[in-house]
Amino acid sequence: KMQSYSIFRIAETIRVILFMTLLILIFNFYPITAMMIIMLALLNDVPILAIAFDNVKVSPTPIRWDMREILTISTVLGLLGVVSSFLLFYILESWHVPRDMIQAIIFLKLDVAGHATIYLARTGDKPFWHKPYPSLTLFLTVFATRVLGTLIAVYGIFMEAIGWEYAAYIWIYASVWFFFNDFVKLMAYKMIRVKVVDLDNEVKL
Repeated sequence: KMQSYSIFRIAETIRVILFMTLLILIFNFYPITAMMIIMLALLNDVPILAIAFDNVKVSPTPIRWDMREILTISTVLGLLGVVSSFLLFYILESWHVPRDMIQAIIFLKLDVAGHATIYLARTGDKPFWHKPYPSLTLFLTVFATRVLGTLIAVYGIFMEAIGWEYAAYIWIYASVWFFFNDFVKLMAYKMIRVKVVDLDNEVKL
């Protein structure tokens, strides 16, 4: 549970902070407002608390954290989030969507896609559908905060209203990236484990 929390928190920090910083420096555009940042933080806190009630395998022996592995996976997931956010911004700009509307759409994307990262973090080097399945508490909490974020964006609470059509696009967009991120995560774990085995063999030789 602590490892899931660590991977999720680091990945989300990279995803949001790096994306915001680069977009401000390169395009002189603030992708989300201060109020949106506050709402994202509040929406993130609820699923994070629910991680404590998740279903996990109990190890028969004490677990030693591999910080290099945790940081690598977190960075990979975070950078994938940055890439997907930049791609979304490029698409919206090419469609000539107003800037205030872009901010609201990006807010929803960060909420919906960000909370899905919990499912990627909790299964480690296994696919997101691998057992043990998420606890009902975690599932309902993540689902509820994503729905709440959607309603906030759709009806324009403290932001421009985006409507249900754009909201549906974002859910589809986030879902596609979710499956892609899970695939890349598995590949990253394999590469890390192969390098560890190679290093161990070199030491033995």
